[in-house]
Amino acid sequence: MSIFDTGRLCLKIAGRDAGRRCVVVEKIDSSFVVVDGDVRRRKVNVKHLEPLDTTLEIAEKASSANVKDVFSKHGFAVWQTTSKKPAPRPRHLKKRREATGETKTKE
Repeated sequence: MSIFDTGRLCLKIAGRDAGRRCVVVEKIDSSFVVVDGDVRRRKVNVKHLEPLDTTLEIAEKASSANVKDVFSKHGFAVWQTTSKKPAPRPRHLKKRREATGETKTKE
C-alpha cells in the first residue's frame, strides 16, 4: 500500500498549479500519478505533491464529473475549464468619404 493510492487528497507544491488541492485518480508507477480536482487533470511526478491526511472515496480512473461531485460535497474548489475559442478579432472599417466630408472631383 502506497501513500499515493487512488483517492489520496494532495497539495500541488510545484508548477503552474502550485498551492491547489488535487486528488489522485490513477497510479501509473512509483513515480507518476494522474491527478484531478482544483488542478488541470494531468500526469504529475509524486515529488511535486504533498500528501494530506484525507482520503476521498473515488473510483480508479474516475471521470472529471465524478471528481467535481466529490470535491463539491467536501467543500473544495474545482478547476473550471474555459473555452478554447479565441475572442473575435476587431474588424477594420474603412473610412467613407461621405462621412469625412470630402468629395472627389475630376478636372
